[in-house]
Amino acid sequence: MKPIEFYYQVTPLERIAITITLMIGHFLAILNTTVVNTIMPKLLGPLSTDLYGVQWVGISYMISAAITLLFVETFSRYVGYALCYTIGLILFITFSAFSGLANSLPQMIIFRSFQGVGEAFIMATAQTILLNVYPPEKRGTAMGIYSLGVSFAPALGPTVGGFLTEYISWRWAFYINVPIGILDLVAAISFLPYTLGKRKEFSFNFISYGLISLATIFLLIAVSKGQQYGWFQSTFIVSFLILSLTFYSLYFASEIMSKKPLIDFKIYTIPEFGLAMAFQFFILGFVMYQVFYLIPIYYQNLKGLTTFQAGLHMLSYASFTGIFAIISGKLSDKFSPIIILSINFLILSVTTIFLLPKLNYYTPALKAAILTIPLGIAMGCFFAPLTTLAFRNLGEKTGLGVVLFHYQRFVGGSIGIAIATNTLEKRTNYHFLRITELQEFRYINMLVEKWWYNAQKYFSEAYAFKKAKALLYKTEYIQALSFAFQDAFKQTFFWTQIGGIFLIILILYKFKILTFKSSIYNKKLIKNFR
Repeated sequence: MKPIEFYYQVTPLERIAITITLMIGHFLAILNTTVVNTIMPKLLGPLSTDLYGVQWVGISYMISAAITLLFVETFSRYVGYALCYTIGLILFITFSAFSGLANSLPQMIIFRSFQGVGEAFIMATAQTILLNVYPPEKRGTAMGIYSLGVSFAPALGPTVGGFLTEYISWRWAFYINVPIGILDLVAAISFLPYTLGKRKEFSFNFISYGLISLATIFLLIAVSKGQQYGWFQSTFIVSFLILSLTFYSLYFASEIMSKKPLIDFKIYTIPEFGLAMAFQFFILGFVMYQVFYLIPIYYQNLKGLTTFQAGLHMLSYASFTGIFAIISGKLSDKFSPIIILSINFLILSVTTIFLLPKLNYYTPALKAAILTIPLGIAMGCFFAPLTTLAFRNLGEKTGLGVVLFHYQRFVGGSIGIAIATNTLEKRTNYHFLRITELQEFRYINMLVEKWWYNAQKYFSEAYAFKKAKALLYKTEYIQALSFAFQDAFKQTFFWTQIGGIFLIILILYKFKILTFKSSIYNKKLIKNFR
């Protein structure tokens, strides 16, 4: 049975104002995440910490945002989506300023945690409002505009972060949010529909929320710190993973016994949503987030570019992401989103198996930038058709769908980055050992002696010998790292194909080769809730 289609009636000018307001807010929130990740090495001295300590600046933000999302879904239906968005902006702006003023690691962790709460309020409501102020035939365009934040902002972040740290100050990575955020706050108060989604009753399952929050905290800490502690060789990591699994199990038990569950998981029985979210979990979390993590490191650690130079090279694919986000949104209104997702899948498959693995130490930086352009096209063609397909039949469950989308983004992205980190380190060690095993020692000794002789012109004999050995080690390490990057890029093809399985099932469903029974695909659930 086809669901009732609806949207919140606004004038065309009001719709434009609402769209710009929401686009600025969510773009700013996601951009800030990647900008801060870029500047983290610059925080070591000012915050008196090391690389492992500064990781908590990102982990605290990610955890607070992920667990707050699950609260906002219910809270927004009590006070309205627009008010929640406004609250999120206020929190985000305020604690951006405080983060810029932070002088110690504990201060930064606290301020970033509250900033993450602000992002959760923004992300949980911006997309929902946008979906509801556009008529069904124009929601693809709306999601194309929205995807500028989700796909374009992470690619643009290193450029902005590099510029701020190299030419101004790391503190401006936070301060820059304040003036833009205040302007957006004024626009939000002026233009957003404050009656949209508002209810009089507030009913919240605090037990289930506490359990899933603890499960999420333990999981995200484990995957974020796994590389530092040695993954399954560490009692700390294994304990946290067991605790996460335990609390997730208790959460599901609580949901089954509760008359008012925190999350209505029957939403996953809508095939377009359930299969699209499975596709999103692997393609976004296990593929795109790995690439977001690997490419800046490739340019900086292997190619030797500065942060800003790396960001400029990443603009090659980031610009195409922005362009094709709008194009794919328009096309999603005219054609089936599945067609666009299928094209996206083919482009991403070709990119991950043939193009990205060509990136190595000897690849010219300009050629590397060109090779990543198809990646930008694939990213741009991903979000608009996916979200259009996933959310168009949810009705009053749209807000829940949006929250689950972003919750999966946090969890899947964290796991994806952990996979990339682990793969890069393990394959670097593997190739380094292979290089040292296979090298011709007579030739190596001759090379070291030559370097030693040349270095003695500038250093003492003993110190020159150390310099020669260090140069040999660096040469071997760079070669090993080059091979490791190729391996890391290749394994993203595997995860692309895993995600593709769910796309194939979705295609078979749309062609009625496969059928699914949905318990909530009816008019009682999907109704007008203006």
